[in-house]
Amino acid sequence: MAGWGRGFPPKSRPRTVSGGITARSRRGAIGETWWSRRFVEVLESLQMGGRLTRGRSYARSGQVLDLEVAAGSVAARVQGSRRAPYDVWIELPVIWPEQWADIEEALTSQALFSAKLLSGEMPPEIEDVFDDLGLPLFPTWSHELHLECSCPDWAVPCKHLAATFYVLAESFDTDPFLIFAWRGRTRDDLLAGLRRHRGTAAATPCAGEPRSPALFAAEDQPLADNLDGFWSFYADLAATAQRPRAAALASDLVLRQLDQPNITVRGRNLVELLGPAYQAMATAAEPVPSAPTDRPLLV
Repeated sequence: MAGWGRGFPPKSRPRTVSGGITARSRRGAIGETWWSRRFVEVLESLQMGGRLTRGRSYARSGQVLDLEVAAGSVAARVQGSRRAPYDVWIELPVIWPEQWADIEEALTSQALFSAKLLSGEMPPEIEDVFDDLGLPLFPTWSHELHLECSCPDWAVPCKHLAATFYVLAESFDTDPFLIFAWRGRTRDDLLAGLRRHRGTAAATPCAGEPRSPALFAAEDQPLADNLDGFWSFYADLAATAQRPRAAALASDLVLRQLDQPNITVRGRNLVELLGPAYQAMATAAEPVPSAPTDRPLLV
């Protein structure tokens, strides 16, 4: 029992291992992207003291042997001073499928979200989407996390948990979809949900533009059975001419879809100044109707 006077367990050196997951960061803070740093903030808010420093050291020396992310849980094995590695679990409540459906619908309202996610980025505004629905993307309180390690250290989180946190944060750098997988939505399921909601929105007719049942219900037919009418136009031109026109899209729609720049010119926002220019270009691009003429057409 010598050396067990003030703390439990006594200080010891971890066993050297090979083939573990080594953190890319060699010094300073861990986390390259805003979303991984946001996750590390959760760890550092737990006030771990020296265990935080030792956890970074464990992560950088490759003591985390493996890491598996699943819906609601992260499991890892971390090599400590004992022969057998310790088992580590980090659990977080999942977001239910019905709630994910609401999230996906909100995400499809901004094309920027889908574009950045498909390119492997996570726009900072995505946190607002989750927060507005009362479903924070990242844990906001320590009691939301269930932390467990098989080591004999009485403190939770221990250095093995801290090392797992840091390696997990760097895995989020590489693949932000792991954050969603942890909350219960895999990459494939999330992208399929976004496509489904985009398709539903696209299938909804614009105001004043009724769908033509015959047009959308038409079935493919062999060309040989339609040679007599192949060159005829399908739609009723007279009915089409009398149909109300759909409301025109705003000429500055693209501007409003992009991130708002913090640029002002003589006290006015750049987007506000560019709006009239977009309107002028849209007006100039509109076709000019030809004047009626009684002159006979030349054949």
